[in-house]
Amino acid sequence: MNDFIAARSQMAVSLGFHIIFSCIGMVMPFFMAISHYKYLKTGDEVYKGLTKAWSKGIAILFATGAVSGTMLSFELGLLWPEFMKHAGPIFGMPFSLEGTAFFVEAIAIGFFLYGWNKFNPWFHWLTGLLVGISGLSSGILVLAANAWMNSPAGFDYVNGNYINIDPVKAMFNDAWFSQALHMIIAAFVATGFAVAGMHAFMILKKKNIEFHSKAFKIAATCACIAALIQPLSGDISAKDVSRRQPEKLAAMEAHFHTEASASFILGGIVNEKEERVDYAIKIPGLLSFLAYGNVKDPVKGITDFPKDDRPPVAITHYSFQIMIILGVALMILAVIYLLARFKTKKWLTKKWIYKLFVIATPLGYIALEAGWTVTEVGRQPWIIYKVMRTADAVTPMPGIAYSFYLFTAIFISLSAIVIFLLYRQMKMVPVLYDATDKNYKPNKK
Repeated sequence: MNDFIAARSQMAVSLGFHIIFSCIGMVMPFFMAISHYKYLKTGDEVYKGLTKAWSKGIAILFATGAVSGTMLSFELGLLWPEFMKHAGPIFGMPFSLEGTAFFVEAIAIGFFLYGWNKFNPWFHWLTGLLVGISGLSSGILVLAANAWMNSPAGFDYVNGNYINIDPVKAMFNDAWFSQALHMIIAAFVATGFAVAGMHAFMILKKKNIEFHSKAFKIAATCACIAALIQPLSGDISAKDVSRRQPEKLAAMEAHFHTEASASFILGGIVNEKEERVDYAIKIPGLLSFLAYGNVKDPVKGITDFPKDDRPPVAITHYSFQIMIILGVALMILAVIYLLARFKTKKWLTKKWIYKLFVIATPLGYIALEAGWTVTEVGRQPWIIYKVMRTADAVTPMPGIAYSFYLFTAIFISLSAIVIFLLYRQMKMVPVLYDATDKNYKPNKK
């Protein structure tokens, strides 16, 4: 492993772990706020216990996300110094604002965790909602910075110099809206199905059924609504990518040769050497329609671009396919659940529907990781699209492979600790959080 591959691998691993922590941190506070609202409106102690249980989980993930996010900040400077030297003054504004949102979130979490029976109940609820709003704001601001790498704006690049810098224009670049919208909805899908799946598992185990049923209902409903909205944001993203990064679109679809009425490819084995896809299902005209809203418009093939400017086709295509297939699977599950919720209620008494949610527990996050692979690998070989190549931004410092091994070990350890702490939280539901359980010992503080 050379230093360039080690640096890219370290960023990939760091982002791969951090994205899960941050998505949970963005979405779970809203689930908590819904549960808390139901408690305030109904006085049902089960909702109070659920709110407290989820708040402790959020605190765990917030701390973990803070650690992984801080590590990522250092990695940007240590691994990609040339990139930060030029890009820092341009897209530093969203990072600075993200820091402000992070501090607001930290203060709001403290108020919420220690505000029980101390604040006005609705002010207390508002602090919990503020955790979600500030967390969501942090995510959108970071996504604006990442979108800038895909659609650089807010400066003029003249003779190797970055001049006429406009940080506001850089933050609100052409890609930020579509990328932020798609990512935020994906976070609700992934986190919602993961949380619903865990509570569905506990329902199948017949443990604290009322508690877990209420939790399942909140998470599943939010996840299913988001899953059905997601294709709309996906369509916006596809049309945006087709306009700004046509080579990324071609790699996503393993579309090698320019043609009118371009086919949308499902599955297949990519043969980059011979520039074809074997054993694929092709839907004529659909790629043209998704890209341009017209089934007859030509779509540029990857061979129309210089070889040095082409992203890796196979990994981008396979990642895109995984995202699409899992997204469709979750949409189908969403339709089944919403039918059960509002029309065929007897399905909710059957084990099979909860088993489907258990199976779906990791699928949203797998799709999320695949989507990020499409975004990042599909931009290569550029770290700043059409401005700076990734190879030109990497640190000259030797021994990056050892740093990669160390950081990977740290992230695996963090994940193991989080899993242990969340498992312990689940085990303590009968004692600390479920007022209907005979073992319940309420904490008066």
